[in-house]
Amino acid sequence: MPREVEQAKERHILIVRTDRIGDVVLSLPMVEALRAWDRAVSVSFLVRTYTRELVEGAPGVAGVLNSDTGDTAKPFWTLVRELRLARFDVAVIASPTLRTALAVRFAGIRVRVGTGYRWYSSLFNRRVYEHRKTALKHEAQFNVSLLGALGVPVPPSPKPVLTIPGSAREAALALRRAKGFAPSDRLVVLHPGSGGSARDWKAENFGRLARHLAAAGAAVLVTGGRGEEPLVERVCAAAQMPLETSVGKLGLMTLAALLESASLFVSNSTGPLHIASAVGTPVIAFYPPIIQCSPRRWGPLAERKVVFEADADGCPRCHGGPCQGDDCMEQITVEEVAEAARGLLGTNFPSRTEVLAQ
Repeated sequence: MPREVEQAKERHILIVRTDRIGDVVLSLPMVEALRAWDRAVSVSFLVRTYTRELVEGAPGVAGVLNSDTGDTAKPFWTLVRELRLARFDVAVIASPTLRTALAVRFAGIRVRVGTGYRWYSSLFNRRVYEHRKTALKHEAQFNVSLLGALGVPVPPSPKPVLTIPGSAREAALALRRAKGFAPSDRLVVLHPGSGGSARDWKAENFGRLARHLAAAGAAVLVTGGRGEEPLVERVCAAAQMPLETSVGKLGLMTLAALLESASLFVSNSTGPLHIASAVGTPVIAFYPPIIQCSPRRWGPLAERKVVFEADADGCPRCHGGPCQGDDCMEQITVEEVAEAARGLLGTNFPSRTEVLAQ
């Protein structure tokens, strides 16, 4: 343990993760690793307002600070003052930016752990030399690796777990009832967006998949984030049948509770995929042939999963060169995804062919 931390009356550690949903979920194993190292450690998070739910109330998390006001970044000196008042001994910057690096430095936090590969890395006094863009490890492993700079034993297979409050489960149950889903229904949630974090399997493919699943007896719900209404409408149009939808209306923990109650979650590489994995739901996920977006780094950590990754060499547009669009994702066929879904839903779940033959 660093001398600065040993001498502190309380080992008060801040994890900085001011990016997106999946990033925050995949940082949760850092809390477990720190608490396993020393039960006296007090762990807090600095996050964006919209991801706060994911860490607030999580086991081992003592406090949460927001880096923004909900609409805009918090004034810099306000942030510095809040960090200084919290009297942190250590800051571990899992999502490095110049702003957060300066904030923890001006806040007087004595031990500052961060990457050694940014031009402003001199602001950190415990540097970790790993290039995440090479995707040699999973994002969850990169996150816990930062703790090695504190002498924390790094778990080889970190896996996030979300703790869902009862109120969120009640809200999810109310939503299921409102949508007409029975408790016995095998609910499949389709999430066609990615918020621009990856190349996407087309909305029309999700619509055709919904038709396959509904014909075989699954209950289908299409979800989307704020502003993804047109995308969800395209899924419904391609399905050529009425589909239940929920777009931009669910809090993250209500979404987690809903996905926990589902039999399967199907999506592109995006934050809700990691939520589904963290609550134990089987998943199907789609990835482009881009190293930075690779399932090696961003793959779902679910126990039961099927991952489809497009092949750059087989792309009719890029021919193995740099990725230029979503064309490569068309290598993933609706029929093979439907078959994978049937396998995850169980051997007694009929295929569309079997249904049509009845």
